[in-house]
Amino acid sequence: MSSPRVVVIGSGVVGAAVADELTERGWTDVTVLDRGALALPGGSSSHAPGLVFQANPNRTMGRFARYTVEKLSGLDVDGLWCFNQVGGLEVATLPERVDELHRRQGHLASIGVPAQVVGPQECARLHPLVEQDAVLAGLHIPTDGLAKAPRAVEAQARRATARGARFLGEQRVVEIVQAGGRVTAVRTETDTFPADFVVQCTGFWGPLTGALVGLPTPLLPMAHQFARTAPVPGLADLGTREAAAPILRHQDKDLYFREFGARLGIGSYAHRPIPVDPANLPTHTDMPSSLDFTSEDWAPAYADARALLPALEGVEIEHGFNGVFSFTADGMPLLGEHPTLSGYWVAEAVWVTHSCGVARALAEWMVDGHPSLDVHGCDLNRFTEAQRSPAYVEQRASRNFAEVYDILHPLDPPAAPRPMRTSPFHPRHVELGAVFTEIGGWERPLWFASNAAAPAPERDAWAAKHWSPIAVGEALATRESVALYDMTPLTRVEVSGPGACAFLDGLTSNTVDVAVGRVVYTLMLTAAGGVLSDLTVTRLGAELFQVGANGEVDVDRLRRLAPAGVSVRDVTAGTCGVGLWGPRALDVLSAVSTDDLTFGYFRARTIHVGAIPVLALRVSYVGELGWELYTSADQGLALWDALWAAGAEHGMVAAGRHAFTSLRLEKGYRASGADMTSEDTAVEAGLAFAVKPGEYPGAAATLADPRRRLVPLQLDPAHAVLGGEPVFAGEACVGHVTSAAYAPSIGAFLAYAWVPTALAEPGTALTVQYVGEHLPAVVVSEPVFDPEGKRLRP
Repeated sequence: MSSPRVVVIGSGVVGAAVADELTERGWTDVTVLDRGALALPGGSSSHAPGLVFQANPNRTMGRFARYTVEKLSGLDVDGLWCFNQVGGLEVATLPERVDELHRRQGHLASIGVPAQVVGPQECARLHPLVEQDAVLAGLHIPTDGLAKAPRAVEAQARRATARGARFLGEQRVVEIVQAGGRVTAVRTETDTFPADFVVQCTGFWGPLTGALVGLPTPLLPMAHQFARTAPVPGLADLGTREAAAPILRHQDKDLYFREFGARLGIGSYAHRPIPVDPANLPTHTDMPSSLDFTSEDWAPAYADARALLPALEGVEIEHGFNGVFSFTADGMPLLGEHPTLSGYWVAEAVWVTHSCGVARALAEWMVDGHPSLDVHGCDLNRFTEAQRSPAYVEQRASRNFAEVYDILHPLDPPAAPRPMRTSPFHPRHVELGAVFTEIGGWERPLWFASNAAAPAPERDAWAAKHWSPIAVGEALATRESVALYDMTPLTRVEVSGPGACAFLDGLTSNTVDVAVGRVVYTLMLTAAGGVLSDLTVTRLGAELFQVGANGEVDVDRLRRLAPAGVSVRDVTAGTCGVGLWGPRALDVLSAVSTDDLTFGYFRARTIHVGAIPVLALRVSYVGELGWELYTSADQGLALWDALWAAGAEHGMVAAGRHAFTSLRLEKGYRASGADMTSEDTAVEAGLAFAVKPGEYPGAAATLADPRRRLVPLQLDPAHAVLGGEPVFAGEACVGHVTSAAYAPSIGAFLAYAWVPTALAEPGTALTVQYVGEHLPAVVVSEPVFDPEGKRLRP
């Protein structure tokens, strides 16, 4: 079989890595084009400082960086290094930063990267310029280091060329030729290159390149200050080695440092965000991404640098510039295929740190059908249309620039622009004192100030942030009486038309060819059996289904896989829904509906709440009797008000996301993207009940023996963890926490975690590392509450 023809646009560190990874997998007919000269094409790779730090709260990003380290460590150009593994050192000058270093060490342990929190004396020993009295602690990562970006490009380009690829400079792309919904060629100012696949790796030029195919590329080029000093006392001229001390980050002041022999390179994120329009970058220079140094922004940063490193006192800056890099609204890369143009792929907003890992994932995706790592958080198609708007991208990306070195809590709510999407119930939420966060553009209550708090163990300041004991009261109210939850942000997709049933049945792991009025829990899997997403499929007619999905990525997947004649329509914005759950739920609903409400669990029926037509699904994500009730958005407020009035005599409360999470974990219900991803099989995730024999992607792989299991760990009720923490068996890190919450129904703290199968038996003693402390935990049987499911039945 001949290799497909691939054209990669952009010869920087990402484009070169993509060419290398594709040719390594046998796709050798690869042409890499760049608008600049190949020796120095002028993009971000031409001036990138090259610091590779593997610590990242996102597991995928951390492992992208780990692979970059592993790959570049084995490459050279004529004996000159591509990666100088000098190690990394992050220093803390504030007590809260010390805690953050411990959390970061835990994240590293969970992905297999050794690191250690060290004291001031060790910080001074590791780096010759650090004064012991200036720091409180440091995080030392021995395998971090410096990537020489231009050299890494050269090394990977040579490997790809040896396998058949070619690299061509001064080829500015002006058109992507297409026919029948597929790419067919790339046209430059001088040539045309036939293509079966095109990969856009143009960095900060991405919005302009994407415009050629009508693809909003939601990234914001930003200018970032970097300066090089005159020779510094205490640093030696190391020749081609350049650096011996660890790369250094002083995140409390938004600074980083790297050696250039006897000189020191200093980067600063402390200045104001400086967005750059790529259309206005100079074209008369070889380095359009290297802008004039804004000296007025530099003085405070250099003062902070001298406070940490006194050897800089009196040392002048020899050279400075503002380099252009790409930022996104959520800080993650943009990876994946164009939603409507087959064969057009994107790898954008990728820094040198993650470049090789991203390239490997993209090559696997293109060649094998799916990457080996979970990339749902990087998916190009994860944003709504509003989130791709220039105004949204600029505001959110500018905030990401400002916060790049800040201590960020996993529950910190996004800032402006808000609110973007609100359910019809939003006015009532505000009246009830809702404390909101935003997820997927939707305003979502965490808890309601109008509700009473319940007794709950005290938490440390970090775990208590964005949490309230009111959430415990809401969870107990759900168990004891009844509560109303806003389910509007759940993505709802209408799948209809001839062949709709066969399409869904052949795509997912469970049988959806069921009687009208049945609800089915099912999974979309990779060919290797990994869980792409879980779906709730309701059959409303012979060829009409409502699919409860997990966001824009699912909608995109359904649309691109649907055969001719099958319509996939996102109806979320035009509809709304509530979860009415608790032992008094039937009392509340029967007070406002004269319809028969006795239909069974996982059944659906159209009923009326007063005069409002409602699709009632007898399902429960909290393990209590009740329904998900959906209607059109224009009647949503009336639905809420009718139920609220009927619930008054039963003590009904409005409840938020924290209560919801506690209750679902008590019942062992999984959250796609958090508890299981494409890296986990259905059996490993405890979802074997949703797997049928049959012909669908991943069917054969579901028979494989599980390597590990998702299990609940029970901790002391005062030991609150948040998710992402490493799990240990003795001295060995064996897994990580996914979701966690206080479980008021049993008076304990629950943390779901991935562990090897041999450690998954109930009663197994483990520990969870939290801010440097190992908390005792034990594997318990699930669900921990109402294991027989009696409360789900009237």
